[in-house]
Amino acid sequence: MRRPLDPTLYLVTDTALSAPRPVADVVRAAVAGGVTTVQVRDKTASRRELLALTRAVQAALADRPDVALWVNDAVDVALLAGVHGVHVGQDDLPPAEVRALLGPDRLLGFSVSSVAELDVARALPAGTVDLVGIGPVWTTPTKPDAGSALGPDGVRGLAEAARAAGFGTVAIGGVDADRAAEVAATGVDGVCVVSAICAAADPDAAARALRSAIDRGRLAQVVR
Repeated sequence: MRRPLDPTLYLVTDTALSAPRPVADVVRAAVAGGVTTVQVRDKTASRRELLALTRAVQAALADRPDVALWVNDAVDVALLAGVHGVHVGQDDLPPAEVRALLGPDRLLGFSVSSVAELDVARALPAGTVDLVGIGPVWTTPTKPDAGSALGPDGVRGLAEAARAAGFGTVAIGGVDADRAAEVAATGVDGVCVVSAICAAADPDAAARALRSAIDRGRLAQVVR
């Protein structure tokens, strides 16, 4: 049985932006401020370093079993650490093969930036992918190789199609507290951030500001 997932405020870690603070300390503060799920991502780390980082974040979340923990790309690290899920992109291991490695009980996320990429997920057997990450909403320096910016309208269209296929949805790319309400109003299940929290002087306060903006955006969507 896959664990329930609350993707409302989804944090992707960035070791360089968090420095000189340990990533685990930033995560602990951000979760106290309202982050609901965390993905460990460090493209420059060795597998050994990534495993150590994942376990440090895992320890920081030991008293928060409600917060799902993911690893970006590295299925081996995710399995060794025993985290809740793995997120893969279009150029990573194929989702069907990742699901075979993960088994039925862990979460699997998949990045999409177009209808064609969403079609890859829709063509998979039911239950392969749990969550699609839609983006980039806006261009972002934390992922310079991402595709063209979708804008809120592009996110809204992909989110509607993804929901109809049974996927959870989060939007990522250039989102901060000033833009989070606009993103939440597109109807996605969650808003995903990197620098808005990792680079913040006070990750707890940054997370609280983002949660407040998300709540406003969701209310605007309901009123619409």
